[in-house]
Amino acid sequence: MGIQGLAGFVEERGVFFTELRVRDTKLVIDGSSLYHQLCFASAVDFRRGGDYGPFTAAVRDFFGSLRACRVAPFVVLDGGRGADDRKLPTMRGRAAERLRAAYGLSRGDGGCLVPLLTREAFVQALGRLGVPFVQCFAEADREIAGLANRWGCLILSLDSDFCVFDLAAGYCPLTHFQWQSVCAGEGVQGCYVPARCFSAEKFCRHFSHLNKSLLPLFAVMNGNDYIDRAALEAFFSKVRLPRGWAVGKGRKYAHLQGLLNWLSQFAGPTEAVDNVLKYLKKHQRDKIRELLCTSMEDYTPSNVNLEDFFQNGKYECEAARKADLPQWVLDALAKGKLAPFISDALILRSTFLHVQVENMQRPSAHSTALPIRQVIYGLLLRVSQSTEAASPSKQTNELPVVCEFDRLQKTLKKTFVQAASRPTDFRDYHFPLDKLMEVPMSCRQMLLLETLGVKMSFLESIPSHLQLPVAVTCYWIFCSEPKVKLHQLKALLLMIVSGELHRITNDPDLTVLCTEDDSIAYNEFLKWKEKKLQNKDFDLDAAHSFCQWQCCLQMGLYLNQLLCTPLSEPDLSSRLYSGTLVHRLYQELKSTPSVENLFSLSPKMIQLYQVLLNTVES
Repeated sequence: MGIQGLAGFVEERGVFFTELRVRDTKLVIDGSSLYHQLCFASAVDFRRGGDYGPFTAAVRDFFGSLRACRVAPFVVLDGGRGADDRKLPTMRGRAAERLRAAYGLSRGDGGCLVPLLTREAFVQALGRLGVPFVQCFAEADREIAGLANRWGCLILSLDSDFCVFDLAAGYCPLTHFQWQSVCAGEGVQGCYVPARCFSAEKFCRHFSHLNKSLLPLFAVMNGNDYIDRAALEAFFSKVRLPRGWAVGKGRKYAHLQGLLNWLSQFAGPTEAVDNVLKYLKKHQRDKIRELLCTSMEDYTPSNVNLEDFFQNGKYECEAARKADLPQWVLDALAKGKLAPFISDALILRSTFLHVQVENMQRPSAHSTALPIRQVIYGLLLRVSQSTEAASPSKQTNELPVVCEFDRLQKTLKKTFVQAASRPTDFRDYHFPLDKLMEVPMSCRQMLLLETLGVKMSFLESIPSHLQLPVAVTCYWIFCSEPKVKLHQLKALLLMIVSGELHRITNDPDLTVLCTEDDSIAYNEFLKWKEKKLQNKDFDLDAAHSFCQWQCCLQMGLYLNQLLCTPLSEPDLSSRLYSGTLVHRLYQELKSTPSVENLFSLSPKMIQLYQVLLNTVES
């Protein structure tokens, strides 16, 4: 994210910051930066598919620190790619980087990889904690800047683009926000979070009092998420950039410093752009001028009124209006009740499927969930009955097609996937997207369960918040290739039971359900876990199978959300999935079958395990 090389340069110099004590204020938070940072800080193992419990605990602790300092957080999340899809090359580059990282981790190399359901776990955690948040229609940067300027408050992020925006109160990098070291403070003012804020004034002073209005042009010319420096290759091949003080370590940033020093000779962006164009051939100038001026607008704070959303729940922006989507879809996107995956499929007919640490010699783990995605695409892209009646010419036997970016072995590949037609059993129901909420709940539930190959009668003995994960598990067993092994299934179900035991023994609202037997069983389980998790054995085929389960769960969640939650949404923060634990359970079950009795001290948990096992085996 951000401007090439700028974050590293600013960090290395260290002189462009001012000390801050953050308390008694509003704080606008870049949600995407925050969940990445907390994920990397809380994870100890990136190979086994993620441990969402420790991650959501870190989210809870972070907002607890803010509350202690009377800081009111407002989280702003990126949405989809937007109708113009300008970041497609950047998205493809990042997907390729993620694929390389996943392959390295699968071979035992080091590295970091955000687990598949991290974003969903983060959104759920915000909801449970009562933290106000909004999901923008597309890229959030301009709307973050607009809201922070409206309120005159700080932005918290880890995106060097915010070094360039003209901000009323400045930008604090997450790496300089010491939320884990809250200070007591003196007198009545109370505790605060020690922080350091980037100072654009200090930065511009360093480069011969560069005019601040030139920073957007610097960002565009240096290269960012929207424009590649190669577009200005003709300019850079001819201009002599001042060397400045690029010696020693500084040589790494010589180009960046040279460009800033060169720009400092101009009074403003108009004069600077005119001078850039002098180095280009005449037939190139109009195109490059338009490219530079359009790209500089990306650093203008948006006039979207997010304050209105946080006060009245109304999210309105021009791009959303132009997309001509049903109002309920726009509202659900803004409230995070539908994922950006949905808007990308609906607007662009194009989606990215994030790779995990899986067996690269096998088909992508996402291939298992393809039939679920096809149903999602069918619901999103089907022409409504009223439109068909009004425009017979639009009727066609051809089903809509969506372009999916996924891996083929170790490379990123795009595949065109046909949307599913409506199942025969649902010919009387048209499920038009604009009226989806009006379809009877029983029909929406039936479509969800038919997609997963399960009948509601099978799920009636399952607690409501586990019905979707169990239905997904049945689908996983039926559709996975190679077939799921019994030890893998049992390990997964024991992991779900351990999450339930953790939930009733740790959630203050549920302690009334917790008996002494449950507490004893939970303590014994913790001792077992502490001892067994030291083992670092890794089975790549088992990892691939559990990756397939997460892919199925993700698409099951999305389909359930699109159908307006006919089944309760499972809580990822309650340790529904723990990659470290499920791998350990699988290894233990292979050598010590008695591990199946891990929760024998709790009759309630033994009964739950048997009910889960009987349901999926049936």
